[in-house]
Amino acid sequence: MKDLLLITPPFTQLNTPYPATAYIKGFLNTKNISSYQVDLGIEVILELFSKAGIQKIFYKEIDIQHVSENSQRIYTLRDEYIKTIDQVISFLQGKTPTLARQICSMNFLPEASRFNQLDDMEFAFGNMGLQDKAKHLATLYLEDLSDYIIENIDSDFGFSRYAERLGKSANSFDELYSKLSGNQTFIDYFTLKILQKKIELIQPQLVCFSVPFPGNLYSAFRCAKFIKENFPHIKTAMGGGFPNTELREVKDKRVFEFFDFITLDDGELPLELVYKNICHSEQVEEIQYKRTFLIENSTVTYKNNSARNDYKQAEIGTPDYSDLQLDKYISVIEIANPMHSLWSDGRWNKLTMAHGCYWGKCTFCDISLDYIKIYEPISAKILVDRMEELIRTTGETGFHFVDEAAPPALMREVALEILRRNLVVTWWTNIRFEKSFTRDLCFLLKLSGCVAVSGGLEVASDRLLKLIDKGISVEQVAKVTRNFTEAGIMIHAYLMYGYPTQTVQETIDSLEMVRQLFEMGILQSGFWHQFAMTAHSPVGLNPEEFGVTPIKQEILFANNDVDFTDKTGIDHGKFSFGLKKSLFNYMHGINFELPLQEWFDFKIPRTTIHPDYIHDALLENDTFTFKGNSKIVFLAKNVIAENRIKTKKKYQYSYTRITVHLKTNVISIDLDSSHAEWLMSMFNEYPVHNPKKPTLQQLKAQFEENFDDFELFWFSKPVQQLKENGVILSL
Repeated sequence: MKDLLLITPPFTQLNTPYPATAYIKGFLNTKNISSYQVDLGIEVILELFSKAGIQKIFYKEIDIQHVSENSQRIYTLRDEYIKTIDQVISFLQGKTPTLARQICSMNFLPEASRFNQLDDMEFAFGNMGLQDKAKHLATLYLEDLSDYIIENIDSDFGFSRYAERLGKSANSFDELYSKLSGNQTFIDYFTLKILQKKIELIQPQLVCFSVPFPGNLYSAFRCAKFIKENFPHIKTAMGGGFPNTELREVKDKRVFEFFDFITLDDGELPLELVYKNICHSEQVEEIQYKRTFLIENSTVTYKNNSARNDYKQAEIGTPDYSDLQLDKYISVIEIANPMHSLWSDGRWNKLTMAHGCYWGKCTFCDISLDYIKIYEPISAKILVDRMEELIRTTGETGFHFVDEAAPPALMREVALEILRRNLVVTWWTNIRFEKSFTRDLCFLLKLSGCVAVSGGLEVASDRLLKLIDKGISVEQVAKVTRNFTEAGIMIHAYLMYGYPTQTVQETIDSLEMVRQLFEMGILQSGFWHQFAMTAHSPVGLNPEEFGVTPIKQEILFANNDVDFTDKTGIDHGKFSFGLKKSLFNYMHGINFELPLQEWFDFKIPRTTIHPDYIHDALLENDTFTFKGNSKIVFLAKNVIAENRIKTKKKYQYSYTRITVHLKTNVISIDLDSSHAEWLMSMFNEYPVHNPKKPTLQQLKAQFEENFDDFELFWFSKPVQQLKENGVILSL
């Protein structure tokens, strides 16, 4: 028995749990509040994609004459799907890796329409390997089954969303309420069966649903309805990304037939107060709430009468993934691209370096909301403490930092802390492409285990980037992505089209910029999305300043995406297919030579961007400048210093050869013996595990106590060789 049951409703990710309930459970642990968490999404998927589940799918006979050829083929091969499904799921869970050879034989899995794309990407797995190829084939197999389910069983199904359309721009609750008043769906059958077992086992007093996306909303309401009908003594609450952004103006009383409470923004304190009011009401002198909607006097009321401040990030504890079936998540590879696969392949512990966004200016973003507006970083020591605790509790050493944009200075300190503790971890995060990401910083991040970053390039047009207030330029993005790529860190770019006042010419020029970034090999993955105006962004709050006119609607339920008309009158949606098709090719390293017109079935203007724009931007090398406040990091290990004598024209002079054994090569430099002695003393005084890092100005002062002209020494060819190979970093 637990006081709280924390639920992520179907569906989010297949490969790793969405972290919200783990964050909340970690906080509740600090308050000695008992809780149990469930990811209904993965549990439903595993029930559905099992021998018994697939039999239920095919139990429903179809009118073979009135379905697609693809469905006809899958139905005809149903016995093959029933026979292989359990083995495929086991393989994707990492339990039977030897099955990869069977899968790759191309005579094991039944194949339908998803396999038609194989001819376009077969080449990729020469780089990605047998296991990844098998994962990709198994993913196509599951997607074929998904297509069959959508066409014949439940049109709302999706691996990472369910009935998403009901949650998107749902200003009225009518359609969702009508759906909930109707019969349960095929997916509901699996969901509610599992939910009932969990409630009977846990016997909670309060069930809390974390609803991050529109694709979780319907299932959350369906589950809440089931609880109200079958366990009326249990209270229900909803929080998470969807209510935080969409339900800030909810007025429809019918919503509270399902949920007793809806909390906004950081959930720790609001949920703690709800818990006290329900589970320990006898100890509560005055009923207080924090950012909570509820029914009071038969009307929807927003209560924010607690004077208590929200908890600091250092106080909320370490995410707790216990109760979740971590060994049962399934890794899939939808696209044969190593960077793109990070979102769906592998189990990642999720953490946050900083609450909110340190930039907080982008005009398309919900910067007026607390989850972005309130910026609060965590110290590197606390963060790495949490990493070590999660490694102990989950057995996983992979971390995805789910920041709005990870701060470069904090990333540097986290990397140094990881190196100090000699940890072996793999991590990736979201960033801004800003000039702080120098070659040396990127190299340091790589050494600490960073394998990838994702960031918003948005519209690759300097005029529009300025209008967005992104604080970057295309040239700057090119240099930053070059620095990451040269350090061996993969990059994914979020791309946008249809921003207010964007012209057709700017859309085509933006595509050309993206083409060049991929052709230069400094961008590995990307995703185009069409601009959506949100109610809480600067564009949504002041649309007239951006040349758009919102189409106002009465808000009784959700309010985030706002329909609008753009003064340009351009139908940006028609560019969607061509932009995405071209990007698919570029991500696979092909067809850079094709004219941009080839991707569109309508006339487009020629690009005005010079074909070597990105190439030329990268030719400009960073000049040697003396930055006295730069922190110097010495990463020298396995260093040997040998005193030698050299004879030249009867003259003998001594010098010292310093040899550094790196993991993949050996660096040798020759220095004046006294200079070499000083440098070796710096290696010894400031090893990487020493938290104290000297500035360049401090090194100059130490050097010039005994020698002249520090700059001549620091920018000499031998020392530059150490810098170029990452033995000395300037941060």
